[in-house]
Amino acid sequence: MEKILDRFLRYVAVDTQSDPDSESQPSSAKQLNLLKMLRDELKAMGIEAELDEYGYVMAGIPANIDTDAPAVGFIAHVDTSPDASGKDIRPQIISGYDGSDIPLKGVPGLSLKVAEFPELGDYKGQTLVTTDGTTLLGADDKAGVAEIMCMAEYVMTHPEFKHGEIRIGFTPDEEIGRGVAKFDVAKFGADYAYTMDGGKIGELEYENFNAAAAAVRIQGRNIHPGYAKDKMLNAILIGMELNSLLPAAQRPEHTEGYEGFFHITDFKGTVEEAEFSYIIRDHDLDLYEKRKEMMKKCVDFINEKYGAGTATVEIKHQYYNMKKEVEPHIHIIEKAVKAMEMEGITPIVRPIRGGTDGANLSFMGLPCPNIFAGGHNFHGKLEFVPVESMEKATKVILNIISLFCGK
Repeated sequence: MEKILDRFLRYVAVDTQSDPDSESQPSSAKQLNLLKMLRDELKAMGIEAELDEYGYVMAGIPANIDTDAPAVGFIAHVDTSPDASGKDIRPQIISGYDGSDIPLKGVPGLSLKVAEFPELGDYKGQTLVTTDGTTLLGADDKAGVAEIMCMAEYVMTHPEFKHGEIRIGFTPDEEIGRGVAKFDVAKFGADYAYTMDGGKIGELEYENFNAAAAAVRIQGRNIHPGYAKDKMLNAILIGMELNSLLPAAQRPEHTEGYEGFFHITDFKGTVEEAEFSYIIRDHDLDLYEKRKEMMKKCVDFINEKYGAGTATVEIKHQYYNMKKEVEPHIHIIEKAVKAMEMEGITPIVRPIRGGTDGANLSFMGLPCPNIFAGGHNFHGKLEFVPVESMEKATKVILNIISLFCGK
């Protein structure tokens, strides 16, 4: 069997960054390079697989038992976040990690510091994969992709391993909230599924944020600065004023657990006009709706102060909290817990401070909680993943499959 590290490194070498400004599906054509690779690798294993017009790879391994076991699916996304470059990734392989700070050699002076990331100490003696500081790594979610592919290879090369029907899915555009917008649940054919898209080893999640994106546009009035008194409206400053109306304590850097937030993700503008992009998050549906209303009230205040039409906002819903769709099928959580315990892993069951394809899939009729893929510090240049965590994740998948067929 191919080592999971080699498989992972091959996948992160492919630039798959999604594009939030694109309306195509997938949002960037380069995602298809990896999706085609995965389809072809599955076929080479002897697995029936296809890539559809929207960029979804779907594959299936028939059951090799006579008992009536549910079809269980495993899903990961191939795209990387627009927050940092995913091109020309140069991973660093740290074998036998000694517990010290890790220099990221592509940027002089930049390092993964134990004082800032004490969780590094949990992986002393293991093999870590980091960035070189110039890009993200792509463990979100190519670690999950590699884990599912290693599971598939194991099943196909070990006919003595008993299993029900196994379904495999790879999706584009999860990072921009459109990962399963056109996913055909009926065609996928699973009764239950899991996304392999969580963080550190042991994470198991079936609650996530309710999520929306807000695009705020400010129309200013540009007058020559020498003659601007009582005439100029600086769109940049007005946008900053609007941002100041949102509670500072409710930003991501000041919240945890079930606490929601407003997060400004992008700004571009001039004196004449400016655009601000936000994401709005809360686990509680009522609080989520109140957050959207607060954003609208901030816009109303700006318009009352500076004139109608100065500020506009477009709020787009992204996904809901999957909890209400998964809890009626709590046995799929119990199986995941047991599958981890079989590998000596202590399950960490907690809400996702984010979202996964599984959130939307759960509301589309496919209960789909989220399991750890092993990585840390997603979406940035300080991302890393322990190889041993990826290996354990593959074993957890195999354990889940066995538990579903009563083995």
